[in-house]
Amino acid sequence: MGRVNGSLIPLGRPRPERADAVRNRELLLATVREMMADGGACSVTMDALAERAGLGKGTVFRRFGTRAGIFRALLDAEDRAFQERVLYGPPPLGPGAPALDRMVAYGKARIAFLLDHHGVARAALDRNQPVPAGPASITRVHLRVLLGQAEAELPDLDSLAVQLTGALEGPLLLFLATPETDRPLSSAEGRPLADSWSILVHRLLSAPPDRGTG
Repeated sequence: MGRVNGSLIPLGRPRPERADAVRNRELLLATVREMMADGGACSVTMDALAERAGLGKGTVFRRFGTRAGIFRALLDAEDRAFQERVLYGPPPLGPGAPALDRMVAYGKARIAFLLDHHGVARAALDRNQPVPAGPASITRVHLRVLLGQAEAELPDLDSLAVQLTGALEGPLLLFLATPETDRPLSSAEGRPLADSWSILVHRLLSAPPDRGTG
């Protein structure tokens, strides 16, 4: 974990890789993004990825292990980029805004992220393993820090952060567990979740809810 502006964020630093391994990893992830843009997640297989990237199939297996591993690596890369926005981006998502504003902004941004990446997250599930208890993210730790900074008279901030994390990321987790569909999730479908999150946070911290559409 690192500390940024008093916030503990589990943005770990991976062990250094060889230069050729780094190049191969970035090439493979870029190729996966291209394949998904062309034909969706269903177009990505170990063989097709190796052929399109111009690498041996063994290289793909060593890097990702399984097809689900390809999407876990892609989701991890995208999630790290999201964390960078939270850690170092402009307010209110990044540092510099009041805790309440940051909580609202984080929830809206996280919902948008989960909607944008639901196809990758679904493909990252190993069908031979149980559905995980929740997405790996900075959400719980980040919300716990912001609750402390809000200086509201609330009991047991640790448990409250767990509950808020479930409220924020739970609906998308349930979607991942449903039968697969090619229908994309739209931003319009995400708006009720974002609006509900804003109302929840405002009422929790005893402030009038923002009824704007921003």
